[in-house]
Amino acid sequence: MISLIKDFLGFDIKEEKYKLSSDPQFGVIADEKKPDKWVFSTCGYCGVGCGLYIGVKDGKAVYTKGNPKHDVNMGTLCPKGLSEHQLINSKERVTLPLIRRAGTLRPASWKDSFTKVSSEFKRIAKEHGEKAVGVLSTGQLLTEEFYTLGKFVQLGLKTNNYDGNTTLCMASAVMGYKQSLGSDGPVGSYEDFEKANTIFLIGANIADNHPILKLHLAKNKNKPNIIVIDPRASKTAQMATTFIPIKPRTDLALYNGLAYIVMEQGWEDEGYIQANTNGYKELKKHLKDYPPQEVANITGIDVKTLYELARQFVSQDSVLSAWTMGVNQSFMGTDTVSAIINLHLLTGQIGREGAGPFSITGQCNAMGTREFGFTSSLPGYRNYGDEEALTDYASKANIPQNIIPTERGYKYAEIIDAIDRGEIKALWIVATNPLVSFVNQNKLRATLDKLDLLVVQDAFMSDTAEIADVVFSAATWGEKEGTYTNSERRCNRANKAVEPIGDAKSDFDIVLEFSKYFGGVNELLFPEWKKPIDAFHEMKKVSEGQLCDYSGITYELLEEHGGIQWPCNKERPLGTKRLYSPDIAFRTKDEKANLLCVEWFPMAEPQSTTFPALLNTGRTVEQWHTRTKTRSIDILNDLAPESWIDINPKDAEALKVKSGDRMAISSVRGRVEDIMVRVSGSVREGNIFVPFHYNTALVNNLTNDSFCPKSGEPNYKQTAIQLHSYEVPDGLVFKETEISGEIEHVKTAYEGIKIIEKVSILNGK
Repeated sequence: MISLIKDFLGFDIKEEKYKLSSDPQFGVIADEKKPDKWVFSTCGYCGVGCGLYIGVKDGKAVYTKGNPKHDVNMGTLCPKGLSEHQLINSKERVTLPLIRRAGTLRPASWKDSFTKVSSEFKRIAKEHGEKAVGVLSTGQLLTEEFYTLGKFVQLGLKTNNYDGNTTLCMASAVMGYKQSLGSDGPVGSYEDFEKANTIFLIGANIADNHPILKLHLAKNKNKPNIIVIDPRASKTAQMATTFIPIKPRTDLALYNGLAYIVMEQGWEDEGYIQANTNGYKELKKHLKDYPPQEVANITGIDVKTLYELARQFVSQDSVLSAWTMGVNQSFMGTDTVSAIINLHLLTGQIGREGAGPFSITGQCNAMGTREFGFTSSLPGYRNYGDEEALTDYASKANIPQNIIPTERGYKYAEIIDAIDRGEIKALWIVATNPLVSFVNQNKLRATLDKLDLLVVQDAFMSDTAEIADVVFSAATWGEKEGTYTNSERRCNRANKAVEPIGDAKSDFDIVLEFSKYFGGVNELLFPEWKKPIDAFHEMKKVSEGQLCDYSGITYELLEEHGGIQWPCNKERPLGTKRLYSPDIAFRTKDEKANLLCVEWFPMAEPQSTTFPALLNTGRTVEQWHTRTKTRSIDILNDLAPESWIDINPKDAEALKVKSGDRMAISSVRGRVEDIMVRVSGSVREGNIFVPFHYNTALVNNLTNDSFCPKSGEPNYKQTAIQLHSYEVPDGLVFKETEISGEIEHVKTAYEGIKIIEKVSILNGK
């Protein structure tokens, strides 16, 4: 423990020469690290959007502390946030541009780097067409940078083969909102965690992945029933009042089954349905295929439990459903989101305090790229192909209408496939690391080898940057300014605390300067732009009248109020807590939401005699994505130094392994060796969990490349695998597991948690 404290503080608390001072706002701080100034900002890790201050001393970031006046986190931070200042001076930083010469990345000037890349982009466009250049972005940039980058790529380079790594985490939520409600945009607020009577957490391990949200649950005076629906008894399941150990990838069938019961029992809100929805009759007919016993067979949840879960939606004043990657990362992800929304529409549990379907965003600014990044929509949530929306955007942005794309280009995985086919010749990757994060790594690596040019723009020497032809060295969090939007639509201010390291430039400056190498593109798209606020002013203008209306937001307001939730305009000068309340209509043509007939399908890659187990991947609280930001921070690595396998005790016994042993995992795509074993009751028999962060145990060598056809999001969560121990190298024997036995095991593992098995049925409201 002493060594961890020393790593975090930067000094040994036993050494007398270090004196401590009391700061009136932040408590005890070492004199040696006492900042000269505190800079107001926002965390740059996950989508919770915690307010914080960066402590600066002698021009360097030396401290990070939570903002006690910020509504999101009330002064608290997770381990990553507390040590965030350390990433700025990480040994992994790329401090100047690099060009590959004679097989080695060597230092270069910005002029030479921009000249080389622009010349190659122009050559490729001339020989193969403009769309032969592809771009993969991120959820980590500031919104002003997303807008600038997207505008340059789509309107300057004239390629719509542009997507972000947000497609790997939030795309299913985006498309689910769109097809059900008419627009992207999370419906609720964190305040709803404090107001709801019942909270459903579906495939959402917030205790690990969004731990600050637990503060909002703790503020709920209603003593809500917290129902966790997950195949894994995660840390979040341990804090639940009710845990439902559902079979993997059956959540869509569950929600269809709950909707069936609501209709069967006459529990729906007929008045709300008639006034606000379309498709009721079609849905009722469709759901005849999902009677309770059939859904019980699919999900492993007994019939009585299904009735009790359905009753929760109609017997409470306010029901909140929140989900993350357990729902989104599926080949049925979009339709699963719509199935959740269906239940809220049928019961009128939407658009009011404590109620609604609420996606919890993964990255700090996945919302920003959705709002203004030109990926899944034109800026301001305008749909591609909508002539009126296209004309409106062209007018407000003062650009020719004929240069705006009328359709979306390839999604992330489609860009990779187009490279494989030889259709895309150059790829520009911005602040993401697909050589750890993408599925089926062996195929990806072979595909990237086919490129004429790979450009990586990053603040860190990632696995992908290591194989690049050119690296643009970017500034990172704390070295630049702009805004992030969090999961509850709160636009937050991120300020520059220190100068960029070495010769690095902000992503905003990189794009602006790079655009000058393409004729009159800079003058056309960015007239007189010099600072991020120039992009922000145009964002405000083009969003006016849209659902994500920024027109009333200023940088000053964001600092004064700790963020503003859009829509924010003259009518709503301090923002909006919830969408689709009585005065905010759904964004469909007739202003009614769509009840959708969505179908459940069996698993994309089922277990077999060769691969009898299932791999589930996810995150841990101590590390971030592919660890480009966190692997050089000692305290985080000391807490979670390497990958591991969570394995059920029965499987461990069959494989003759115990915690601390090493073993291998294989799938049809490859094999990963020497992963540490952690025997745990958190996973069911025949299932394992492995965090995806570690390039030393690259679990995405195994994951399958099936994708949601609507969102393009990969099905990370269920991959058929075999486990190999030294004692049992051939692995497990395939067998069907007994659901009752699984439930009994979870009961034993987490004594004291109420797991619904036998309940009394309470009819009516």
